Amino acid sequence: MRALLAAVGLFTVIPVRPFDVDRRAASRAMAALPVLGLLLGLAAGAVAGLLGWLTSPLLGAVVGLALLAWLTGALHLDGVADTADGLGSRKPADEALAIMRRSDIGPMGVVVLVFVLGLDVASLASLPTPALVVAALAGAVMVSRLAVTVATVSRSSARVSGFGALFVGVTSTATAVVNALVAALVVVALGWLGAGWRGAVALSAASLVAGIVARLWGGRLVRRLGGWTGDTFGSLIEVTQAAFLLSAAVATGALF
Repeated sequence: MRALLAAVGLFTVIPVRPFDVDRRAASRAMAALPVLGLLLGLAAGAVAGLLGWLTSPLLGAVVGLALLAWLTGALHLDGVADTADGLGSRKPADEALAIMRRSDIGPMGVVVLVFVLGLDVASLASLPTPALVVAALAGAVMVSRLAVTVATVSRSSARVSGFGALFVGVTSTATAVVNALVAALVVVALGWLGAGWRGAVALSAASLVAGIVARLWGGRLVRRLGGWTGDTFGSLIEVTQAAFLLSAAVATGALF
């Protein structure tokens, strides 16, 4: 529970009891981050599924994702936009990192935000049932946070200080493996509850694709920038989430 509260305090706008933000708290938060993702995804998915059933799938998807962005303070969306500006500059790593530190968002960041959110909305809206919308969004948010938990096994930091540097290297390999195994079981259960065996197959395939995308994207970021930052962790979450939802939409289209 302390680990979950640390994750809530660090990665959402939900108020919690004050605590010291240090490496120990960061380690706890990383261990509980996939659980937090599951809870956030269930909440946003429930809103998306219910509203989609009452009105239209498109409206439900937009409102569900808006709720998710609000609960997280749009922290990860800001990260993917800043990362896009840095990479899009085609500058050396130190100059790209300086661009990512700026408070404004450039045209590259805006374009990437539009496409990431557009993929999320379109993928959710294309799912065949409200129950599968709930299951897919819960799975996507959980798996995207798992990607960061796994990434923080790495000790490669692009900066010596900052929010992102606080989390680099705080996760043990054992913690990452346990989280990954539990998340895989949860994804299967979500898919089964959402749409039986076809849902389980679709979401399992989506999690596999999302995992591959996360590995490739994370490797690209570390090579290009010399390590992880808070912004690149955010971009990892958003890219992985979009890959999961897109893959879920394609898989369910083939199976249903």
